[in-house]
Amino acid sequence: MAGQPGFFDLSDRYEALSAAGDPLERLSAVVDFELFRGPLVAALRRGPRNKGGRPPFDPVLMFKILVLQALYSLSDEATEFQIKDRLSFQRFLGVGLEGTVPDATTVWLFRERLVTAKAIDRLFARFDVVLKDQGYLAMGGQIIDATVVPAPKQRNTQEEKTAIKEGRIPKEWTPAKVRQKDRDARWSIKYSKAKVQEGADPRAAKPVDLAIPMFGYKNHIGIDRAHGLIRTWDVSAANAHDGARLPDLISKDNTASGVWADTAYRSKKNEAFLAKGMFTSNIHQKRLPRRPLPERIARANARRSKVRAAVEHVFAGQKHRMGLVVRTIGIARATIKIGMANLVYNFQRLAWLEGRAAPA
Repeated sequence: MAGQPGFFDLSDRYEALSAAGDPLERLSAVVDFELFRGPLVAALRRGPRNKGGRPPFDPVLMFKILVLQALYSLSDEATEFQIKDRLSFQRFLGVGLEGTVPDATTVWLFRERLVTAKAIDRLFARFDVVLKDQGYLAMGGQIIDATVVPAPKQRNTQEEKTAIKEGRIPKEWTPAKVRQKDRDARWSIKYSKAKVQEGADPRAAKPVDLAIPMFGYKNHIGIDRAHGLIRTWDVSAANAHDGARLPDLISKDNTASGVWADTAYRSKKNEAFLAKGMFTSNIHQKRLPRRPLPERIARANARRSKVRAAVEHVFAGQKHRMGLVVRTIGIARATIKIGMANLVYNFQRLAWLEGRAAPA
């Protein structure tokens, strides 16, 4: 029977992880998680505890667990298992092999308290101050966009759907069923433009555009053009109109006036809002119904697309590398889930920016 690993065995394994390029070690090197202690303590403040019982886990430790969940798209149960199983997770959290690991219920309760306190906005704002202090000012203008974050589909009858849209709880639902039903998420349609392949026969039938139904929430973000960091964000149901969120996403801290966005944000109201705020609109122009887009506007849109494409890298990172989905119930919980994904994206982006600036 093999004995327990000794100190030097563990040290050797950590060295091997570092040599392999442990991404969590790089993250810890550029993000001082202690800076979140103040906002966390304020959000978790409650009355005096009764004597006895297990003392609470350190709030920064618990926050770092939420970071792991966002990075690797882990459920609470999977998080508990992976912390116990993976040395890289244990080193990131600062717990040893013999240390006590929070269970799935403890993680859920911690996140619920942050939901109740609406703490994610303060946590995000705290890190944005740190970014500015380190010289990463919002510069070069801002790019606005939104994407659907999928949630588990609801299987409801037509009568139940009607009641939900009207803001009512179906009368046949028990309290237990209500807790398991997401009444805030909505369906939306994502249109995928069909592309004609080069060299295709011009007489052949053109490919058909795709309309893909999606259920869940929307992550609305604004990034700065210079650094690609998320500066503003908002969460809504998937069927919310993108353009209506533009005034909430515009940052007045950006050192440049340019604003880039797709045609969903083009409206007289938004153009007037930007002009009043002394912003320069680079929003794509729409094609008039049943008319081809003039060549000069098409060229202008193409130039704007080269800038606007940067925001798609953010969504690709969140959806493909981080596997962003919403497994929780209700928009309040979805907000902290998506907000953590936006915050953790900025952690990773900072690590990349710092790595690029480091001497070779």
